[in-house]
Amino acid sequence: MNYHQAVFETAFGTPSQLPPSELPELVFAGRSNVGKSSLINKLFNQKSLARVSATPGKTATINFYRAGGLRFADLPGYGYAKVSRGEKRRWADLIEGYLTQDRDIALVFSLMDFRHPPSRDDLHMVDFLIGQELPFVVVLTKADKLSAAQRAARLEALGQELPCADQITVIPFSAVTGEGVAEIRSIIEELEDEPADGEDPGEAAPQEGE
Repeated sequence: MNYHQAVFETAFGTPSQLPPSELPELVFAGRSNVGKSSLINKLFNQKSLARVSATPGKTATINFYRAGGLRFADLPGYGYAKVSRGEKRRWADLIEGYLTQDRDIALVFSLMDFRHPPSRDDLHMVDFLIGQELPFVVVLTKADKLSAAQRAARLEALGQELPCADQITVIPFSAVTGEGVAEIRSIIEELEDEPADGEDPGEAAPQEGE
């Protein structure tokens, strides 16, 4: 996959507006200001593919990007206190409406701040993904802000804090150092190489350069 060629496609603010699911979709979910935009920009080697805002809760739409044969969905950040109850409900309905539609969701990247225990909203998201049987991995953002001892302590604690922790892939990530980028890209490329439903693996489309 040529990550430099990732492009923004479109954005939608209500479930009824969402386009049909025509490609495998990889989803980024997490609390407001957890670093979703920074992860997307680092992943695709672009400084402003996803807008990084100093104001939590600014993203109120599902933003779609495309790279290679995959589509990427950036969900609104949840858990921001300084918005109205009605707006919180709209965001929740948008996120749940997207995740419960009949879509080809290949994987959800559930982002959490490495420095802190998972919030109630984080745990709700994990429970929801498990209940919907959606495949997901947990990405622990802002890894550069912890010492080695702090990292070890947080990883040990997560074993008790996350439901089904022993079955969840956890990836420490830093937009500053690039830690975790190679591991996330490896997962993405494995998904891109998987044959579509009903496709003969021996007749998969040739990759770039072949």
